[in-house]
Parts: sequence; structure tokens; C-alpha cells
Amino acid sequence: MSYEKEEQARLMRQQSKNAIALAMEGRWREAVEANKAIIDNFPDDVDSFNRLGRAYMELGEYTAASEAYTRARQLDPHNNIAEKNLHRIAHLIETGAIPEENASRVEPNVFIEETGKAGVVKLFHLAPKKDLARVDAGDRVLLKIADSNLVVENSHNEYLGLIELRHSQRLIRLMNGGNQYSATVISVSDDNLAIIIRETYQHPSQFGQLSFPSKGINNIRPYVSDKLLRRRLEYDDSLTDLEYTADSGEDVDLLSEEITEDSGDSDELGEEDEQEV
Repeated sequence: MSYEKEEQARLMRQQSKNAIALAMEGRWREAVEANKAIIDNFPDDVDSFNRLGRAYMELGEYTAASEAYTRARQLDPHNNIAEKNLHRIAHLIETGAIPEENASRVEPNVFIEETGKAGVVKLFHLAPKKDLARVDAGDRVLLKIADSNLVVENSHNEYLGLIELRHSQRLIRLMNGGNQYSATVISVSDDNLAIIIRETYQHPSQFGQLSFPSKGINNIRPYVSDKLLRRRLEYDDSLTDLEYTADSGEDVDLLSEEITEDSGDSDELGEEDEQEV
């Protein structure tokens, strides 16, 4: 590789890291400008157009987002990220969705599954597709008790789905006993919604009661590695397609070879990984 090409690759990595960092902090307007700056220098970079589309989506500028994703698809006709988000934008425009006024930063630790304290569950009796299109991985959702059901709602108190009975009965009992929980979306599609639920407060009366009983021996395990979280920000790639199980009494088994390889990654990305994200 010539010196000039090495410098171009270095510039691309540096600018991409900056764009990702801005997205991680929810600084979407700055992320727009950062990705546009990359495109000025690298007009055929598909990843930058995907990141630009995501930033515009977070700002509620759906026409601009659609243009960015359309360009990504033109550069790579088989790009699943662009294709899926163009479909999602169509739903958002059709339903007149209004974006959140204050986009919060994405906290990587919400994707860490801690034995006994947190667990991943899939929802059933899902809301219509147009409603699911309004939520994304990293979004906080609400847990509400309704009779014998544990209901999941978005930040606008709109119904998204129900927690499976084998999890809801235990969680309802603990919530009625004073425990508190947070919940975050980890994957969403037209017919799937999975969330990670985390115990944030254990009432003294519930001491010794596990929110998510586990046979596993590891205390903490990453559900999504830092690298995959960064990919998620660029965005909306493979989390929807990951295979996992969420049976009570067992930790989530990540069956994707990519997850197995990624879970041991350090925070420093190699050159190949940086280009990929």
C-alpha cells in the first residue's frame, strides 16, 4: 500500500471513529456533519451513508434519511441495512411518527447480561408493524403490570407487547414486593421484539430472590460486544437476525459464530474491524 493510500485509510478510520463516538453520545446533528465530511472525501463509502441515514432518522428528518439510505443501496444493491431502514422510514412517514425531542446516548452496559440480575426475553402478542417501526435497539421501554400480564410500552406509553408468562409471573411478584427494573430493546423487526430487563433495585424483602434464575456459572456476560454495539449504531444490521434462546433457568445462548468471536474483543478495533464499522 502506497503512503498516500495509507494516509487515506488512516483518515477514514479517524473520521469514522469520531462519527461513531458522536452517535454513541446521541449527538445526532454533529453526527450528520461528521458523516457528510467523510462522504466529501470518500463519496462511495457505503457505511458513511448508512450512518448518515441513521443520524437523520434520529433527528426526524426522514426525507434526508431516505436519500442517504437510497444512495447506500445504489452503491451496494445488496445492502441489508439500507434496505431495512428504507422500509422502516416508509412506515414512519406513513404513521406521521414524531421523533424523541431529546435523544439520549446509548449506554453499552445495558446490553450486559448479569446472571440473576438481568435477562433477555422475547415479547408476544406484538403491536402492529407500524408501531414496532417506531422503536429501535437501544430504546428504553416501560414495564407495566396489568392484571396477570406484564406489558411493555414505549416512552409514549403505547403498547408494544407482552412478556412471556414464565418470566412475567416471577417479575410481577418481585415488582409487587418492591423491586425495580429497567428495560431496553435489543432487537426489533416486523415480527420480533426482544428486550433485556435489568434489576435496578432489590427491595430488602426480596433479598436472595433472583430476578432471572440461572444454571450458568458466569456472573456477567456480554449479550452484545462493543464492536457489535458500534455496528448497531451504523446501523440496524445483524442484531435482528441473531439466534438466541431465552429460556428461564438458563443464560442466553448466543449461537452466532460472529458473537462468539466478538465477545472476547478488546475496545481497540483492528483495521479490518474499523473499516467494517
